[in-house]
Amino acid sequence: MLPVLVVHGGAGHIPKERAELSCAGVRAATRGGYAVLQGGGSAMDAVVKAVSLLEDNPAYNAGRGSVLNAKGEVEMDAIVMDGKTLASGAVSAVRRVANPVQLARLVMEKTSHLCLTAEGASQFARSMGVPEVPEESLITDYARMRWKKNLAPEANPVECQMGKMGTVGAVAVDAEGNVACATSTGGMLNKMEGRVGDTACIGCGGYADNNIGAVSPTGHGEAIMKVTLARLILFHMERGLSVEAASDEALAFMRARVEGLGGVVVVNPRGCWAARFSSLQMAWAAAQGDALHYGLYVDEHFTQSIDDLL
Repeated sequence: MLPVLVVHGGAGHIPKERAELSCAGVRAATRGGYAVLQGGGSAMDAVVKAVSLLEDNPAYNAGRGSVLNAKGEVEMDAIVMDGKTLASGAVSAVRRVANPVQLARLVMEKTSHLCLTAEGASQFARSMGVPEVPEESLITDYARMRWKKNLAPEANPVECQMGKMGTVGAVAVDAEGNVACATSTGGMLNKMEGRVGDTACIGCGGYADNNIGAVSPTGHGEAIMKVTLARLILFHMERGLSVEAASDEALAFMRARVEGLGGVVVVNPRGCWAARFSSLQMAWAAAQGDALHYGLYVDEHFTQSIDDLL
C-alpha cells in the first residue's frame, strides 16, 4: 500500500476555461512529489515538493497566482506538519516569498515556534537566506481582474472565491509509514489586510499524526476554523471510521453547522487515502503503486499509469 501521495488544488466551482489547467497542475505536482517518495524521500519531503510545484503554478491561489487583499497586495499563509513527531511550522500574512510552504518548513525545523506572521515571518525568511521576490512576480492579470471586480460594495468575495483559484495542499505516507501534510494559500479574495485564515492554524488548515493519519483541507477558511476541520476528521478516524466516511461526516457537519463548503485529502498510516468534497468540484490527484488517480467532480475517478504523459 505504501508509499502514497494525495494532492488537491482547491474546492468550489472552477470555470470551464480554468478547469483543465487546475487538473493538469495537480497531476504534475503529484508526479513530482511521488518521485520523491519513490526515491526514498520522506513524507515531509514529498508534500513540500508537491505544494511548491503548485505554488509555482499561476493556476492556483498560492504563491504565484495568489489572490489580492483589499489593498491589492499579496499576503500568503502556509503550514506543514510531521506526523512522526507532531512537529509543525506555519507562516501567515507573509509577503514577497515565492514558496511559503518552504518557509513554513523552516519555521518547523529552525525555530521553537509553530507560526510566524507578517513582518516577523519576513525577517525570519531573510535571516534564513530565503530570496525576496518582487510582489509583482506573484500577481497575475487574472488575480488583479478579480480583485477589481470584487471592490464593488455589492460584491460577495466568499461566493466569488470558491474554486476560481484554489488553496493547494498535499498529504503523504512514506515507505516507513510516516505521514505528513502541507497546505498553502493566498487567502480570501479581497480580505482585510492582516487576515489569517485556516491554513496557518494547526488542526484547521492541516494536521498529521502517525497514530491516525494526515489531512489537508480547502474551502471557506472561517468555516473550516469554526469546526477545526482537519482535526475533526482525524477524531472520526480515531473512532474507527474509514478515511472516506470520516471525511464525509466532518464535511457534512461543517455544511450543516456553519454553512461551509470545502474539500479534503486524507491518508492513514496504512496507505488508505481519500479525496472528498462538499463543493461542486475539487481538482485532486493521488499516486500509489504504479497508478495515478485523479478527478474533478464528485464520484469522478480516473486512473492511468504513473508513467503516462500528462
